[in-house]
Amino acid sequence: MKVLILCTGNSCRSQMAHGFLQSFDSRITVRSAGTQPAARVNQTAVKVMGEIGIDISKNIPTLVDEYISQEWDYVITVCDDANETCPVFIGKVKNRLHMGFEDPSHKTGSDEFVMSEFYRIRDLIKERFFAFYNSQIKSSL
Repeated sequence: MKVLILCTGNSCRSQMAHGFLQSFDSRITVRSAGTQPAARVNQTAVKVMGEIGIDISKNIPTLVDEYISQEWDYVITVCDDANETCPVFIGKVKNRLHMGFEDPSHKTGSDEFVMSEFYRIRDLIKERFFAFYNSQIKSSL
């Protein structure tokens, strides 16, 4: 089972989703990528994931072109439709899904508010990807 998770920068939401999905089942090959990858994974995303035992600190944002020639069971976009245009993947894909999440790295305000948004989005990603894993992947492995 191969799953590719896409967003624009591949530094926050897609990295958290990647970490969660891989943590649910090590038999899944999970990759994440972006159309305009950032220089590094968002450090606040690293922090909030680390707090729940998932280490994404060694992940590296990757250009989606690296995966275009591979076949994927699922390609999942995680951009927030209201604010962004999700990348389009033109490679071989059995199933395309969209799970939109706001980008917590774009939140402004007090440090406390920004952190609360990272926690909120992290927990929402976990909830939706766990439901996806249970309903779409687990029985196929």
